[in-house]
Amino acid sequence: MAESDLSINQLIHNWNTHREYPFLKRNRGIHFADESFRDGLQSPSIRDPDIEEKLQMLHLSEKLGMHTADLGLPGSGPRAVADITRLAREIKDNNFKMTAYAAVRTHEADIRPLIDISQKVGMPIEAAAFIGSSPIRQYAEGWDINVIVKKSVEAVKLAVDNNLPVMYVTEDTTRARPADIRTLYTAAIEFGARRICVCDTCGYVTPQGVFALLEFVFEVVKDTGEDVKVDWHGHNDRGLGVANSLAAIYAGVDRVHGTILGIGERVGNAALDQILVNLKLDGLIDNDLTALADYCDLVARVCHGPLPNNYPVMGEDAFRTATGVHAAAIIKAEKKGHKYLADRVYSGVPAGDFGKDQKIEIGFMSGLSNVNYWLSKRGISGSEEELKIIAEKILAIAKQSQENLSDEQITRVISECKSETVNK
Repeated sequence: MAESDLSINQLIHNWNTHREYPFLKRNRGIHFADESFRDGLQSPSIRDPDIEEKLQMLHLSEKLGMHTADLGLPGSGPRAVADITRLAREIKDNNFKMTAYAAVRTHEADIRPLIDISQKVGMPIEAAAFIGSSPIRQYAEGWDINVIVKKSVEAVKLAVDNNLPVMYVTEDTTRARPADIRTLYTAAIEFGARRICVCDTCGYVTPQGVFALLEFVFEVVKDTGEDVKVDWHGHNDRGLGVANSLAAIYAGVDRVHGTILGIGERVGNAALDQILVNLKLDGLIDNDLTALADYCDLVARVCHGPLPNNYPVMGEDAFRTATGVHAAAIIKAEKKGHKYLADRVYSGVPAGDFGKDQKIEIGFMSGLSNVNYWLSKRGISGSEEELKIIAEKILAIAKQSQENLSDEQITRVISECKSETVNK
């Protein structure tokens, strides 16, 4: 078979099949909720961006095809109200495809400001009315289930009576009793909530638990006889935020929440960027994600959030290698004449699909292939003997170094070698 006839499916066997997952059986599209503007900013280490920076974030979220965004918590004060109002107006004035929602406690003091914002801007803003649901929260707050139902019903009714769509959010759902979950969702739906949100507020559940919980929740919704959408909102305390969100999607939820770079309270929310990357790789979405790197870089800059070198896809090291074996394989793949080969031969994520490039560097684990590649890519000229001397000298220095050589170090070696040649 000619190389030009090869497809990626012939070169990579894919074990990641989803034929038995309810998501595919239901044949529903996946929707995304961007929580970077609200829940993400609850991190104690994060800076709250100014409104112009938030507007930049909003435009990138729209460009990436996010379906909605949590614009903030109006009950937290005048600045939050002003920012939510400005962001909502940006969505309306620019005819964005995305919609908006805002987090509100099941309390009139939170819901009234959102009603005012919605009326002022002239667009519906979904009220994400949240309240704790687990036994441990009930005990800490001094509530019983009847108190929670009363607060929930009053909040849902107030929002619905004032033309706000309602997403009823049970905090800590993943540690709540089945009977309480049924009671709360049934009551909220009866009074007009047309979306419910299942929350792993403390990052407690595992993927297996996600399937079990959602199977129960879907049954509760079915028993109401109403057309109600189900959201998933996850956190990352056990390092399972992305895995649990994917499990929720495969289980059949309508929408998943996340934050860019996983910013958020404690160790953060499920990383929306990683969720998008995984779904794109699995062929479950066709969003153009080439601007995802721009969004991640912006959030890291304006929120003063960490972007570790080894962060998946977006980190500095995601597509860098100085290891000789890896570099040699990438170089050989490039020589085959197909860029997609070089992008995948030593990478589970194709860099080009997400606005990135493969980078081959020179360090203590490198071979001559790394050096020759570096020289070739930068158009370093000379006779075959001169280039051989330069390459060997660079490699010898790299082998004695504890870190990869910088471009400046390599350039200095090249200049020294050329000077020595001239002097001879």
